[in-house]
Amino acid sequence: MFNPAANPQDIAQRLYRYDKLAEHRVGTVDDITEETVRNYRELGYVAIDEVLSADELEKAIQDISDTIHGKIVGPKIQYFKGKREMEEAGHFLTPEEQEFAVRKLHKFIGYCPNLHHICYHPKIRKVLEMVFGEKPRFCEDQALLKPPSKEAGIEKPWHQDMAYSNFSFTKMVAGVWIALDEAALDNGCMHVIPRSHKNGPVPHYAVRDWQLCDTAVDVQKDEAVPLRPGGILVFSGLLHHGTPPNLSNKRRRALQFHYAPESAVKMTPDQYKVVFTNEMTQAEC
Repeated sequence: MFNPAANPQDIAQRLYRYDKLAEHRVGTVDDITEETVRNYRELGYVAIDEVLSADELEKAIQDISDTIHGKIVGPKIQYFKGKREMEEAGHFLTPEEQEFAVRKLHKFIGYCPNLHHICYHPKIRKVLEMVFGEKPRFCEDQALLKPPSKEAGIEKPWHQDMAYSNFSFTKMVAGVWIALDEAALDNGCMHVIPRSHKNGPVPHYAVRDWQLCDTAVDVQKDEAVPLRPGGILVFSGLLHHGTPPNLSNKRRRALQFHYAPESAVKMTPDQYKVVFTNEMTQAEC
């Protein structure tokens, strides 16, 4: 296992590969067929190149900026570790530094109309209805900003989203990851392990984050999923996925929403512990 202070370049090189790109992708939502859905269920993901318009992207980015700078009040903001200590030492961030200090926003759709629009976007709901076979139910919103900063542009280690208790439903949830900037190999695009969702829940550990044990990740099967702005990745809640650190000088802002099938119900805390933690099995990482 890499410890929390591991070198970002070392993590990027050892836990991710960049020579195989994800092939299960379609051009637009209208290109999705029954075969696309079958492949999604087999591989655990599908990328769609063109979903949001340039106008929708611009308005979404404006909502994010307005939230960071206090023009929209209400969403939760997560800064890089160490920001509070800097301010206590007398170093307060400039507006530009503030933009690059934020790792994540969440709980924003009740305050940000343009992000609310994307969360309930008819094209996204159409895809979800096809993969679920029923109507989707919104679970959670996130804006994952990964700026070009060694403090805030850090790795999101390999994990399964359903290992986070708020997504622990009795039916498979789906994540929808939306590129607001170009998500490329050098700035932290999504990486996935196809078919890994078929192996079921895997215990997670608190190391660099709530994550899979590094040795449990089949890095040789890693496929990178670069996306142009407005492209999306739809993926299973049990798919092994992660994003390496942003080692470029470019932004990599993305939205991520989670949805459950309308008929799904939440697991009990004890059910969750059995399948996603080592508390019951005493497994070691």
